[in-house]
Amino acid sequence: MSDVEIEYCVPCGFRDRALDVQEAILNGVEQELDELSLVMGDHGVFKVRVDGDTVFDKEEDEFDVDGIVRNVRNGL
Repeated sequence: MSDVEIEYCVPCGFRDRALDVQEAILNGVEQELDELSLVMGDHGVFKVRVDGDTVFDKEEDEFDVDGIVRNVRNGL
């Protein structure tokens, strides 16, 4: 079982994006998770981590909800 963290920029208005990713992750791999948390951040951050390892970073990756879920699944 794993922990997933979605860190998103509050001033940038990324909350809806974070909620969409959260729902997609729960729909895809909920049974394999201990915890899924939303972490408020700033400075344009949008990262998804599995057990502390970054599997998505908007600075490096193209935003694709299905791709993020695949990355989370691969990180479990």
